[in-house]
Amino acid sequence: MCLAIPAKVEQFTADENAIVELSGIRKEISLALVDEVNPGDYVIVHAGYAIQKLDVEEAEQTLALFEELYAQTDDFPDSSKTGTP
Repeated sequence: MCLAIPAKVEQFTADENAIVELSGIRKEISLALVDEVNPGDYVIVHAGYAIQKLDVEEAEQTLALFEELYAQTDDFPDSSKTGTP
């Protein structure tokens, strides 16, 4: 399964790239597929590429849902201990 997640653009780097932040993790991604992105904007990131610009309210709602799901993960078995994916 593939998952695309919203991330906040912090700064531009060289050649249509930018540093984004998600839950304290900073990563360089490509902005080649998305137009008119500025620092402070949210983008949906998949496999190292921004694939869509997202409005702030929608991004914050999506991130809150991910946080809620993460908080519930203690109810699930740890796949690293069972060997299942």
